[in-house]
Amino acid sequence: MQRTAPLGGLTVLELGHSVAAPYAGLILAELGARVIKVENPATGDYARGWGPPFLGDDATVFHALNRSKESVTLDFSDPAQKAALKRLILDSDAVIQNLRPGLLEKFGVEADALRREKPELIWCDIGAFGKSGPLASKPGYDPLAQASSGIMSITGEADRAPVRVGVSLVDMGAGMWTVIGLLAALCERGATGTGARVSTSL
Repeated sequence: MQRTAPLGGLTVLELGHSVAAPYAGLILAELGARVIKVENPATGDYARGWGPPFLGDDATVFHALNRSKESVTLDFSDPAQKAALKRLILDSDAVIQNLRPGLLEKFGVEADALRREKPELIWCDIGAFGKSGPLASKPGYDPLAQASSGIMSITGEADRAPVRVGVSLVDMGAGMWTVIGLLAALCERGATGTGARVSTSL
């Protein structure tokens, strides 16, 4: 059976680590988009170390979440590499990012400024607590979201401590909602020629 590529021709830049952004990127890559993953040259994606099991030097979960992608490392503190990052962004149709709140701005990578330069760009933020509200600047991850949302309070055994759901369902859910938002923005862009800023929280 021949594989179709409904998102063929779409280029997505993934500034992501762990699960949420990489899972969103994986879905888009499996649908045929060209997904370019950007990693920190010093540490790489945290998921590389989430083993055993390992395949070579990297955890199998890293391979599972990042198959079908291209990969590059960039040091945002290096002016030449930051310029390369900006070129990659402006050459892309969409950006997905789940970096720590404020990290990109610290290096002068401003989503709104980049969207003014390229109005058709679709920019997707995935944060622990969203882009507004009292916790917007706080970092977070799947187990924290499971605990604070109450999921862990109904998981486990009676008279024992709460238990995290084994699969990273909050991260994966956020990644799926990001893809839905991106695809909706892509449809709107087809009609108006203008991109959008999509925000999803864990």
